[in-house]
Parts: sequence; C-alpha cells; structure tokens
Amino acid sequence: MKRCVWTRATPLEQQYHDEEWGVPMHDDRLLFEFLILEGAQAGLSWSTILKKRDGYRQAFDNFDVEKIAQYSDEKVATLLLNPQIIRNRLKVKAAITNARAFLNIQTAFGSFDTYLWKFVDGITVQNAWKRMTRVPTRTSRSDAISKDLKNRGFKFVGSTICYAFMQAVGMVNDHTVDCFRYEEIKKMSMPARRLSDLKNIGKKIEKRLNEIGIFNENDLSTLGPVKAYQQIKENYPNETLPLCYYLYSFEGALRNKHWNEIGESRKKKLKDRSVEPIS
Repeated sequence: MKRCVWTRATPLEQQYHDEEWGVPMHDDRLLFEFLILEGAQAGLSWSTILKKRDGYRQAFDNFDVEKIAQYSDEKVATLLLNPQIIRNRLKVKAAITNARAFLNIQTAFGSFDTYLWKFVDGITVQNAWKRMTRVPTRTSRSDAISKDLKNRGFKFVGSTICYAFMQAVGMVNDHTVDCFRYEEIKKMSMPARRLSDLKNIGKKIEKRLNEIGIFNENDLSTLGPVKAYQQIKENYPNETLPLCYYLYSFEGALRNKHWNEIGESRKKKLKDRSVEPIS
C-alpha cells in the first residue's frame, strides 16, 4: 500500500495521514484546533506537534474557543510551565488572540466553516501531484486567507502556515496520485448539492436551515429531517411550523421527492419522532 513519502518518519504520522490528513473538515471546533496547532508548528516539525496533541487538548480545554478567549495572564503563566505543549509565549498568547478573532468570525458569518470554505468556493481543490517535491508551500489562495485573517487580528497565520492548514482540513487534496488516500479523499470531496438545488427547499427554509448549521445536502442528511425540524422549532417557539413545509419537506429533499409523495406511514413515523425529546 503506497502512501505519501512524508508519512515514513513515524507511526504517529502514518496514522494521522491515513485517518485525518486531507479529509474535508467542517466542524468549527476541529478547525480551530488545527489552526492553533499549525501555528504552534512554526519553526518545528509536524511530528513534534502530533506528539504533543493530546497535551494541547488537555491544556487548552479541548480547544473550547469560548473558554480560551477568556484566558487570563495567570492562565498564560500556567501554560508556559506545561511541558506537554510548546512553551513559547508568543504562540500561547496567539492562541488566545486567535480565539477572540475566531469568535468574531463566527458572529459575522454564522460559523468559521462558512467563512473559511468560501476561499475555495466550498469545494476541495483537487491537485494531482506525482511527487511530493512538486507540492507548493503556499498558493494565491493561502495568500488570500493569510491576508484576511491578519486583517481580522489573527497571529501566526502566514501564507505557509495557512497552506499547511488548508492541506490538513481538506481544502486541497495534496496526497500524491500514487497514494492510496488520493482517490479516497477525492471521493469524499465531491461537492454536495446545495440546499437550493433540493426539492421542497425555498429561500425561507434554506435560511432557517443555515441558522442551525445546515448548508448542503450532506449536512441535512447527517442531522436528519427530525432533528433539523426540532432545532428550527426551538429557534421559533412562538411560530407554527407546518409539517409539510419543514419535516416532510426535509425528508422529501433527501429522497428527491415532493413532500406530498412521502407515504402516509412514513409521515406518521416522522411526526411521532418529532415530538420526542431532543437527544
């Protein structure tokens, strides 16, 4: 089984390569984790960071961005005594600064994911490198991300760091073509249909789905019609939400059917589940 050549250094790097590197990532907590870890790597090897990853998660409250944004000078002093992380004052302070800037982006865009993936139009850039020596360390896109993040107050987000971040979170597929993960990542990266392309989803419903973190067919499928309906209902407790325009429409959208084509027995099951407590 062939892998990208950089994985040969350590078993930890091989596992990371096989399971995480290049997988399209849309979870804000994980995106924040990788943004901080890539910044911490500056001047060091990725292997060093991987060895300290668990230590970072423990030291930085599992990368809870809201908690990190509130870190005090006393907390910084404690972190600088922790051998499980990179004890560099500038990098530790940058994590706090970046947490605050990250929250600002979430407020402005609804999620960091929404903001970030716009730089690649929401679709993984599919490269086709035959040798790792051909893989760039920065691109015009990483330049643009770096510039914008810096303008928003982020630290340790140079273009090279941003490109490594893009590689890690699947914004680009930089596995070499002979690597077994290349085709796997390529399949994962196939663009999901936009909500506006699905049956039954109008602009009003699309907006409300966006409010609960659903932006495409995959998001809706992952959460499911019932939970999507329940979460929207929580957001609008004083409004009557017709099942046909929400719950049944979500089911139909995933089945490529008009909501009225959903069988009565299926409608009943969906309705019964929709009144159960949210898990």
